[in-house]
Amino acid sequence: MTLRTVLRHITGYVAGFGIFMVGIPFGLYFVSKTLDRYLPICLIPQTWLRIGLSLPVAALGIGFIVWSNLYLFFVGKGGPADGLGIQISSRTKHLVTSGPYRYTRNPMAFGALSLYVGLAIFLNSAICLGLAASLFWSAFIYLKQVEEKRLLKDFGDEYEKYRKRVSILVPLPPGKRI
Repeated sequence: MTLRTVLRHITGYVAGFGIFMVGIPFGLYFVSKTLDRYLPICLIPQTWLRIGLSLPVAALGIGFIVWSNLYLFFVGKGGPADGLGIQISSRTKHLVTSGPYRYTRNPMAFGALSLYVGLAIFLNSAICLGLAASLFWSAFIYLKQVEEKRLLKDFGDEYEKYRKRVSILVPLPPGKRI
């Protein structure tokens, strides 16, 4: 691996971490705290229950994010930082269908969305939950319209077979897919 490749990977991971693990959660927090006073819906009144639900959901999300990034790097021999037409790190050289990718074709997106839902539960914010839901649908549309086309182009029939077996975003039992 060349120094340039290593630097691209580091840049991609730092940018991704900054956007998906800091920027978006901070934005969700800020918007929900600003707007919650106009829509004061209490999702879960018991603090212990809210914390007890939010932490495992957020931890599941973080786990999927880390697990899927490691699989892309070590198994796919590339990185995830290829989005919105910008290639920061090198694309994966192999289609990854094991590890977290056997449950969902987009475990990083599933992980990030789980983290955002966990944050919404923790904040007890209907606004934040609504924003997380809108991010879910935005991610779904982006993945269908952009990512799937690129993966079909890069991996052809191998990806088509994988796509028929595994759900696009939410982990589902084998054979079930969205």
